[in-house]
Amino acid sequence: MAKAAKKTDSYTPRLENVYRSEIVPALQKQFGYKNPMQVPVLEKIVINMGVGEAVADQKQAQAAADELALIAGQRPVITRAKKAEAGFKIREGLAVGCRVTLRKQRMYEFLDRFVTIAMPRIRDFRGINPKSFDGRGNYNMGLKEQIVFPEINYDKVSMIRGMDITFVTTAKTDGEAKALLEGFNMPFKKN
Repeated sequence: MAKAAKKTDSYTPRLENVYRSEIVPALQKQFGYKNPMQVPVLEKIVINMGVGEAVADQKQAQAAADELALIAGQRPVITRAKKAEAGFKIREGLAVGCRVTLRKQRMYEFLDRFVTIAMPRIRDFRGINPKSFDGRGNYNMGLKEQIVFPEINYDKVSMIRGMDITFVTTAKTDGEAKALLEGFNMPFKKN
């Protein structure tokens, strides 16, 4: 019997190639890094969708998770309330949202689709806020509608939901992180 061939994944996303060939040399020159391993890297992208209406109808949390799975290309985790909050009618263990963490190839694929396809579809879009860095090189932004992604069929959407997107980098400063994200063509507003 012939030995089974090893499965090799020779596919690399377009933005990963751009990072290696263009962004690394540009950031090395801009910040004076001596070694290419010092250049900041995009570690992961975390997408979080809160589902407040799930208090009345638990099916809403599953619907949000299904939509997030279409957007991210990966099954999300349904987040549950850690403690009861009577003012919001939330019991402990109740589904209140969903979250997905993208790394490696899926992260680069999502970033490519987000920058080239989804962002131009945002209504009244004038760029993203350059002040949304957290001081440690991570960037946070919010979207008001999930329908900007082409994977979502507008006719099947039961409710418009927003989401928070966090770009986690290894950058030590916000300036390095902004330069990294600009290399990926993130459209920051000009001050």
